[in-house]
Amino acid sequence: MKPFDAAGLFQMTPSSSGLRRRAIRGAGVTVVAQGLVFASQLLSTVVLARVLMPSDFGLVAMVTTFSLLLTSFGPNGYSEAVMQSERMTHKLASTLFWITCGVGFLLTVAFAAAGSLLAKFYGDPRVTTVALSVSVCIFLTNSAVIHTALLKRALRFSVTSAIDIVATVVSVAGSILFALAGWGYWSLVFALIIRSAVQCLGAWGACRWLPGLPTRTPETVPMVKYALNVFGRFSFNYTTRNTDNLLVGWRFGPASLGFYKKAYDLFLLPANQLLIPVSDVVLSTLSRLERGSNEYKRYFLNGLSILAFVGLAGGGLLTLEGRDLIRVLLGAKWGEAGYIFTFFGPGIGIMLIYATSGLIHLSIGRADRWFRWVILEFVVTVILFVLGLRWGAVGVASAWSASFWILFVPAFHYAGKPIQFGVRPILATVWRYIAASALAGLVSRVLVHEIPFLSTATGAGGALIRIASASIVFCALYLAAVVALHGGPEPIRRMIRLLPDMLPARWSRGEKQGSKDAVLDSVEENNKTCSIGTESVH
Repeated sequence: MKPFDAAGLFQMTPSSSGLRRRAIRGAGVTVVAQGLVFASQLLSTVVLARVLMPSDFGLVAMVTTFSLLLTSFGPNGYSEAVMQSERMTHKLASTLFWITCGVGFLLTVAFAAAGSLLAKFYGDPRVTTVALSVSVCIFLTNSAVIHTALLKRALRFSVTSAIDIVATVVSVAGSILFALAGWGYWSLVFALIIRSAVQCLGAWGACRWLPGLPTRTPETVPMVKYALNVFGRFSFNYTTRNTDNLLVGWRFGPASLGFYKKAYDLFLLPANQLLIPVSDVVLSTLSRLERGSNEYKRYFLNGLSILAFVGLAGGGLLTLEGRDLIRVLLGAKWGEAGYIFTFFGPGIGIMLIYATSGLIHLSIGRADRWFRWVILEFVVTVILFVLGLRWGAVGVASAWSASFWILFVPAFHYAGKPIQFGVRPILATVWRYIAASALAGLVSRVLVHEIPFLSTATGAGGALIRIASASIVFCALYLAAVVALHGGPEPIRRMIRLLPDMLPARWSRGEKQGSKDAVLDSVEENNKTCSIGTESVH
């Protein structure tokens, strides 16, 4: 892709008539790609969990708790700035490129030098060399930020997804080979470096653009301020989401942190599979609509409805089956991680819904408000962590779940205030799915535990039987509850109608039928289902 024309103007902006279809298709491609990425990572987890020790995972987590924050300087800030800006030029992109590369290099050097301090903090000399090696990822990632953001601005999500898939497969294969060769925790370190290197090479190869010399333009300062607000918010949010690792690792050691981290990874699975892959698609789409318009609000609520339908089902299933799932995938020695996960479970569904409030801030250009909100989020969550620490890792896991329920309504109230987007339509869109997931989960749990054969089955075989039985019962109850609470099967029909438009263009027969736009039909049906008109949006 060549993003700029001869005059240096961005030339890949899609027309408004094709925006809906491109957005839905981009979401479909990224979700499918993320499924392939997840399958690769799952294979890696299954193999490495049996070859490596929990302390190996804990040791690397001690370092990545800090390094990932620095690695995210460009991807969380400048990437969003490029995607949402109304105008993008070669000169502006070049300036942003040199900023991200320059800062990335300085952060790389600083983190490499700080390795000995981390080793003293944790009391483990191995941390020094791990930090020195992992620091390379900071520069590699930040040097590809602008190229990747230009691809996403052009809605080339099939390309960025392909890069992610290749990077994941190569890094997974490398980590498994190194682990089987006896490299221990170094196999995890090498995987991080390989993934960053492949993503960097892929972005530069797909976006055929060479940056020029940095030049200050009128848009530079506003773009930098926007990016710094986003990264500032991310930094607070990241600190919040890694204070638990810091506390558990400091208080209970690398082995306990290894168990906790695996439970936390399963907790984040729905977000990694559903929310994170499509967030760039949603941001690119909403940023092209009039901020605060009824069309903007309908798009957001339609997407939220679909996310709630799928996400709360997945969250309910994981809550019900997480303990057995960890036993099957990781082996009996990870049983403590399964126990910890049962305290994460109640927060999975609401976490997905809560996270979408940030897309409102970004798409209306109010990253400053998002930054201010995360300060409150940080204070509330860390207080809950400290209170829960006395009960060990399970107390910290419970604190996570509680934090999302406490902050959910205030978060949407604050995010929607600049565009008069009240909480009422949010609640009207999601409460039925929350109720359906809770009801199906509780009934399924009671039924499974009332059957002696299922409740007393031991080993991996017994866990698999419980997983299969609980899945069938939960899905049937969840769909029945959704239909009952919505007064009909329209949510299920809407999902079925949406699937063809999530396929790549060459797979979709509807692409040849100019008079039949399934996405427009879906939008109209969603408008009816969400029951928000011009009068009730606010």
